Order: sequence, then C-alpha cells, then structure tokens
Amino acid sequence: MKSRVVCVGNLVHDEVFQVDQIPGVGIKVEVRGYESRFGGPAATAAVAISHLGGIASYWGRVGSDAAGETAIRIMREAGVDCDGVVVIPDGRTLRAIVLVDRMGERCIVTDRLSLPPERGNLPDAGLADAAVVLADTRWPRGALLALQRAREAGIPTVLDVDGGLPSVNTELVTLADHVVFSSQGLFEFAGEGDLATLLRSCVTRPGQVIAATRGPAGSLWLVDGAIVPVPAFSVAAVDTTGCGDVFHGAYALGLAEGQAPLEAARFAAAVAAIKAARGQGWHGMGDRAAVQALMAGQPAAPADPS
Repeated sequence: MKSRVVCVGNLVHDEVFQVDQIPGVGIKVEVRGYESRFGGPAATAAVAISHLGGIASYWGRVGSDAAGETAIRIMREAGVDCDGVVVIPDGRTLRAIVLVDRMGERCIVTDRLSLPPERGNLPDAGLADAAVVLADTRWPRGALLALQRAREAGIPTVLDVDGGLPSVNTELVTLADHVVFSSQGLFEFAGEGDLATLLRSCVTRPGQVIAATRGPAGSLWLVDGAIVPVPAFSVAAVDTTGCGDVFHGAYALGLAEGQAPLEAARFAAAVAAIKAARGQGWHGMGDRAAVQALMAGQPAAPADPS
C-alpha cells in the first residue's frame, strides 16, 4: 500500500549556469552551459517521492506567471498532487541563480522578495490520509501551520532546516518529530561547536530525532540518545543541487513506509547519491530500482537522456 507524504514549502525557478569553478570576488568566469529548471526544498522532495513510487502532495505557492505554470505542469506529469498550490495573482514565482562547477559543487543566490513569506496559505484539505508531513523552513508560515495541523492529527512530521531566522525556526523545531538540518543550518541555529554537541542541544522533548546532513561525509543522527553516523554512497558527482531536498523527501517516504529512522536515513543517502551522479534537476531523480541497486553495491546509473 502506498503512503502519502504532504510536502509544504517553497518552489523555485532555477537558472543554472555551468562554470569551470565558482568565482571569487571580482573574478569573471565563462559559462559552459545553461539550464532553466525548477527546484525548491518541498517541491523537489515531492517530485523525488513520486519517482520513488510514493504518493506526494505539494502544498506551496507560485506567482501568476509562466514559470509557475510550467513548474506545476511538470510536477503533475511526475505524479505529484498539486491541488494544494496557491497562485498569488500579483506575485512572481521565486527564482534563483545557481552556479555549478566541474566537481558538481554549487553556489546559489535566491530572490525571495518576489513572493514574500507572509503571502499565501495552506489549503483547507485535511491530512486524514497522510502518513507523514514534511515542511521546510524557507516558508515559515506554511511550515508552522502544517506542523501544528499534523501534531493535532497525530501525524509524524519531518522538518527540513536550511536557512531562516533562528528565532522563527525555534518554534518549528519544537513542533517537529524529526528535524534534519544541513550542517550550515545547524550552525546558524545552534551556534559553533562539534555537530554531536549541537545536535543534543536542539532536542526539545523525549523521542525527537535530530540530524545534520554533511554532503559527501554523510549524515549524523541523534536517535534515542545515541549519536550515529550514516555514511554517504560514493559517486562521481555531476551536480549536487537539490541533493539535500531529495534526501529529506526520501527520508519522509521511508518513515511513511514504516522504516526506522536510521534505515530511512540510509535509503535517503542512496537517493541523494543518485541525484548527485545524474544532475538534471527534477529529471535526474532515481527510481526505486536504481536506489535498490545502489544500496546493493552496484554503481549509480546515469539518467535516461530521454
């Protein structure tokens, strides 16, 4: 039986420039390639879940523009339920400039002024058939409402913490059952220090799972009082853009399917590795067969160019 995950947060129009290296201050670089594609934490997570065979609903916002229309069309074609998307009549879909170097590392500049975080609301639809709710801190208003609704309904929640104000994120972290930071997000929220100590400082109640992703170094988890590392899968990265987002989506799906946190974390690591090896935005997602093959020790296959 398939399990539905509701993903709440941002969708972004990404303009991606391939370069030899990320430029420093005052340095000009040549562009090797360009792609117009889509991202955003919750939206990308939803697409990943659908590619993995799960049922994903995306609740978020777009502007009344061509970018928003195209993004929602692509998500629907991927099997994502987008009935919870709010179109802001006088807004512009969020956008970002992404620089990707030859090693697959990226630098992102995001414009969030075109769609202020206070704009938009969640749909009236209930969560009765949802197994897990995943929210990102990039749209704090939506995340707060979604986490509150889920808690009232007794539905497990996952919070993707990468950016946002620590004062706002504190309330979100308190509400969430599973909190997965990026390393930078953890430093911004909890201050400097070793990751294990910082993870312990974020616990707000018994049973809460706290983690931090560390790119190719894997992830670090605080589960039932124990700190446990989960290694990353070794791949030749083409583009790491969106890897954290698909990690969160796969982790939420794993929980929805009944996996224990560390089992779901390893599953998520494989999904993220395939995304890094393929690039290609939403079109580079791994399916369940590819993920199972990588977890069984087979190399990650490239995406089908079609």
